[in-house]
Amino acid sequence: MTLSKKMLYRACLLLMLLVPMLTKAQLADTVSADGLLQAARKAAFDRKDYTLAKHYLYKALGQSPDYADIKIFLGRIHTWTGSTDSARFYFSLALKNNPGYADASVAYSDLEYWNDRYESALAIVDSGLVHHPADQDLLLRRAKILNAMRRYVEANTSVQQLLSVNKHNSDALLLANRIRELASRNKIGLSYDYVYFDKQFADPWHLASFDYTRTTRIGSVTGRINYANRFKENGVQYELEAYPHISNTFYAYINGGYSENVGVFPKWRGGFSLYANLPAGFECDLGVRYLQFSSSPTWIYTGSLGKYYKSWLFNFRSYVTPSSFASSVSASYNLSTRYYFGGADDFLGMNIGYGLSPDDRQNSIQLENPVKLTTYKAGASLRKKIAGFNVLSVDASWFNQEYLPGTKGNQYQFSLGWIFRF
Repeated sequence: MTLSKKMLYRACLLLMLLVPMLTKAQLADTVSADGLLQAARKAAFDRKDYTLAKHYLYKALGQSPDYADIKIFLGRIHTWTGSTDSARFYFSLALKNNPGYADASVAYSDLEYWNDRYESALAIVDSGLVHHPADQDLLLRRAKILNAMRRYVEANTSVQQLLSVNKHNSDALLLANRIRELASRNKIGLSYDYVYFDKQFADPWHLASFDYTRTTRIGSVTGRINYANRFKENGVQYELEAYPHISNTFYAYINGGYSENVGVFPKWRGGFSLYANLPAGFECDLGVRYLQFSSSPTWIYTGSLGKYYKSWLFNFRSYVTPSSFASSVSASYNLSTRYYFGGADDFLGMNIGYGLSPDDRQNSIQLENPVKLTTYKAGASLRKKIAGFNVLSVDASWFNQEYLPGTKGNQYQFSLGWIFRF
């Protein structure tokens, strides 16, 4: 017998010995309660075969009627398949025998939350927190439920409690930023910006802003007055801004502004974006911006994608002006990051970008230039909550701008801000 034939013979013999062992192990996996539970998970997650999964779970429950995880998984499968009454039966059964089991409280509250039964969901979560006051999953769900009920102050308390347990929880940071503006019924803000040019303009620009925000049942509404001194001229702009709540996933941004001092400000400005809070700490939006100077209006389209990772927020945003509204298609890009070292109002920020943004009130006036010119920018910011309801911010930015074809200059921008919530 040749060497190759010997090796083939041995391989076949080994396979014949292993097959019965593997078959026996596979059979064992569907005999014990643990094995049946694992088989049910595999059928549900890998094959989406919920009928087979329930078959395994019923068999496992017959063997171990007090096995809480089997009841919870049965409840989840009934939740996914729309059998809400059956799901409630198994979740209630799991909690009856194990009232302090956090996984059962989480699963049951998810069912009620997804079906807009917020009072029931909150009662389930609160009962679980009696046994596990620092459980992150329960605290996060409590904040989400209260946010959906528009009880923003309590929602903010829960999410801040969660962040005190784990400041790296990305889902908590995402939710905290969403309800931060809603947690206080009233807010006033002041800001000042100083802009210096080494070549482009002989005189610096000065900008100041005052705003008042009121939280309503549909979301926050802000009135803002902006003052600017540009090109040795003074100007005032009036703005109205809102962040209406649409659903547990979606909210919007709406902005409108007017000024009689064209050149210092655009005559009209407007904006709309639809935001979506996505799973795994992602957030995205799509929108449009409108600017009208002394000439024809400019429409700019924008979109962004953000990701919360531990104590970090990463965001990429782009603005695109179609060729039908400009001499050529123009685009700007901005990549920003924040590191949260405390609550939602405590962070260090950095950004780099290319091009000018219509949302940058300090520089959007330069978008009136019909010629596509090159601009690079970088900046850093610090925001810190102090003395309870006060928030201070400091920003510094650098722009390298082609203000004439082939001619570049530097622009330096410094900003101070103060917010008071009450």
